Amino acid sequence: MAKTWIYKDNIDTDVIIPARYLNTSDERELASHCMEDIDKSFATNVEEGDVIVAGENFGCGSSREHAPIAIKASGIKAVIAKSFARIFFRNAINIGLVILENSEIQDEISPNDELDVDVQKGLIINRTSGKEYRTTAYSGSIKDLIDCGGLINYTRAKLGIK
Repeated sequence: MAKTWIYKDNIDTDVIIPARYLNTSDERELASHCMEDIDKSFATNVEEGDVIVAGENFGCGSSREHAPIAIKASGIKAVIAKSFARIFFRNAINIGLVILENSEIQDEISPNDELDVDVQKGLIINRTSGKEYRTTAYSGSIKDLIDCGGLINYTRAKLGIK
């Protein structure tokens, strides 16, 4: 089960990882600054397996790959939002970050609710309230990319490179 971090609509990539930290590609360094301009407690309190739940248009703004990398490196298991900016969606899939759309959960969840996320079934269970939410299960190439942990790992696997 995972702790839930709840954010509003239009969380842009400048908030996810501020531009002043884009001079590094070190994932741990990016994770240490993830969400700090909107939630100072996030980077120090996020735990492996936690989930972000947000509103509309998550990941809007600049098309920086650093944003989903910072989220994934912080230990977030999945980001669930009402909708995602298209470039963020693609960048997240390419690095193997699980992102799921659901139009109800953000309006019905509390900060300390614990969630189980079953990507294969397209099911999100709020263990605190007992409510279940549906989302589209991954299929085809997106499922393959997520299962491999992103595009680089997927390509290595296809080419037989370890």
